Amino acid sequence: MTFPTARSISFSRRFLPVLAAGAILSACNFTTGATVGEGIGYREARFAEISAMRAYRDCVDEAVELDAQARKEGSAARYLASARLIEKCESELAAGPARAGEDERLRAYALGIQNFFKGGDVARAQENLAKLEKSFPGKDLLLADGSSFLDTMSVLLGKADRSSVGQFSVANVGTDLKSELRRVRYWKKN
Repeated sequence: MTFPTARSISFSRRFLPVLAAGAILSACNFTTGATVGEGIGYREARFAEISAMRAYRDCVDEAVELDAQARKEGSAARYLASARLIEKCESELAAGPARAGEDERLRAYALGIQNFFKGGDVARAQENLAKLEKSFPGKDLLLADGSSFLDTMSVLLGKADRSSVGQFSVANVGTDLKSELRRVRYWKKN
């Protein structure tokens, strides 16, 4: 068994930290991952996008609060105010961040359509339903009972023929709505 000498200890004390620091630094990546053209402009654009989405979410939160008050009071005016505020939120959102929160924008816009309908502005609800289908092609929401938002609103807003009973069988609308529309149809004929 050999013991380390004074010279081998001082050598390892001097060069071991240097070797360890070299190994640590070689593991670090000093590039930021940014390519040419992705400098401060990219960060500014990203910050603007995040700020716009934050403002949009605050605006929608205010509209949802109005919706809750409308439900509690049964106020058509508050439903309309909530729907108009959602429209304003959507119009103030810039084109860039629009893709960022597509799902939440879809839900908010659908709430606006529903609130225009509940507030009695059927024409505006029909316009916004057409805009929703154009802005979010192929997208739909499911209501609490599993029915399709687009199918349900199309039937309620008169976009789909309400007199055709067979259509309700293939449309993904709730059973309560189907039975109510069938009841109305029955009483119109009898």
